Amino acid sequence: MSEVVQNGKPIATRPGVGLGVLVIDSCNPGCILLGKRKTIVGKGKYQLPGGHIEFGEMWEDCAQREVMEEAGVHLKNICFASVVNSVRLEENYHYITIFMQGEVDRPLSAEPVNLEPEKNEGWAWTRWEEFPPEEQLFLPLANLRQQGFQPFRTS
Repeated sequence: MSEVVQNGKPIATRPGVGLGVLVIDSCNPGCILLGKRKTIVGKGKYQLPGGHIEFGEMWEDCAQREVMEEAGVHLKNICFASVVNSVRLEENYHYITIFMQGEVDRPLSAEPVNLEPEKNEGWAWTRWEEFPPEEQLFLPLANLRQQGFQPFRTS
């Protein structure tokens, strides 16, 4: 995020751009890979794998990289899912988050592993219908749920 300092405190002047990944798995039908944040921003909130898009990086490549870095899982069938605009001015937080969806590439990948324990409490397969309440979700994920997004459309 581009920052300006005012009264010794950084003030964002442009939104950040993030990417979250809805990881699905044929061995865990109806579930999404979910973790719990340990970092200052959103600490204690449930999150998807994801992060920042690198300069010049394609969304699909970012999704693959972030999931591999955070959970050690290789994805297939990666596609665009949705986008949200998350704003909390009182927290100086404004992110545009692109959501991608991908399927665990079996048998290339085993179960997810928490490769960033300093940032995440661990990964668990969680049924989409049984997600924690919105107030327990990291803001972009809560916004995605508020949109009525459904990762398991049958039509």
